[in-house]
Amino acid sequence: MSILEKFENVSVVTKPNVYFDGKVVSYTVHFNDGKRKTLGIIFPGTYKFDTAAPEVMEIISGSTKVRLAGQSDWKTYESGSFFKIPEKWSFEITVEAGTAQYICSFE
Repeated sequence: MSILEKFENVSVVTKPNVYFDGKVVSYTVHFNDGKRKTLGIIFPGTYKFDTAAPEVMEIISGSTKVRLAGQSDWKTYESGSFFKIPEKWSFEITVEAGTAQYICSFE
């Protein structure tokens, strides 16, 4: 999967999605074909998210560790990598230093 550097013909919701007192912030992007993505940044810490729909998280900068619900091991994802989360699932994501930027695609 290659990470796009820009999106064409989209609309962006200017009000950010703010989680965990501003330590995770994203913006929603709507595509002409009805698809939706969020572009975000994660500051150091560990955060738990629940999904409503299947998601693909692409890490576009930085490094994260992720643990899906029901798993005991954390897996590292660096810039250029991605992971998938099933519908109605949860995951924990950790950024130990710096920031991580991501694109979340809703399937």
